[in-house]
Amino acid sequence: MPELPEVETVRRGLEPVMAGAMIERVTLARPDLRFPLPENFAERLAGQRIAALGRRAKYLLADLEGGTVLAMHLGMSGSFRIESRSGTSLPGRFVHARSTARLHDHVRFDLMEPGGMPVTVIFNDPRRFGYMSLVERADFGAHPHFRNLGIEPTGNELSGAALAPLFAGRQAPLKAVLLDQKIIAGLGNIYVCEALWRARLSPRRAAGTLVTAKGAPSKRLDDLAIHIRETIADAIAAGGSSLRDYRQADGSLGYFQHSFAVYDREDEPCPRPTCRGIIRRIVQSGRSTFFCPVCQR
Repeated sequence: MPELPEVETVRRGLEPVMAGAMIERVTLARPDLRFPLPENFAERLAGQRIAALGRRAKYLLADLEGGTVLAMHLGMSGSFRIESRSGTSLPGRFVHARSTARLHDHVRFDLMEPGGMPVTVIFNDPRRFGYMSLVERADFGAHPHFRNLGIEPTGNELSGAALAPLFAGRQAPLKAVLLDQKIIAGLGNIYVCEALWRARLSPRRAAGTLVTAKGAPSKRLDDLAIHIRETIADAIAAGGSSLRDYRQADGSLGYFQHSFAVYDREDEPCPRPTCRGIIRRIVQSGRSTFFCPVCQR
């Protein structure tokens, strides 16, 4: 499943054609994705202008001028394709052939850009684990999809001081706590492994050990927050990680996977120059964890 950097990369790819555009019409190939589409979905969107295209955790958010938010989740295999009215795909830097199976094109947005240029954005999802919702902006914070989401890992809000009360007293493994979406929103398995390696912290360490007896963040917790932000920023700058079904909005591949220090590198030497450890793989909460048992403590 695409993680936050991949979703943010898709947002940035879609923003130039979607932000400020008028939705002329929406065409549905089916009434549902993972869940049924909202009632009168196409009719409610037609004629609306997209004021901004944002992101919360792993959701893409199209803020409509009428006060409604179109929330979109990629699921396991969802992707967006940008096409001109002639049907020509808009290429990117790292273009790779992608599926032309039109039977998986489920939602088509015909847009008119502010400059008068028509463009089409198509949502394709072979597995149909993605979904779309319409949420009133005034009720956004109370919506079931969003009300329990934690701190975003892309800004200064994520800090040791912010994490300390959430970690205090927690005996659960650090890896499991970091994957809890109620604590940090959108942080996924790949980037938790990478951030923990950068911070030299074991994924098996109890989360509460990073908080002092007085409830203050330890230096290691401060450092962890910095490394999480830096890992996510580096992944976004690299266009995400091209694993399995993930593609950017223009059909191109991200390349952060070429910078993985530990993820999917079981039995390889630790890349830290001063370390002689060998990367190990263990299973935590049903997910693969990759780490160096020598330098991560």
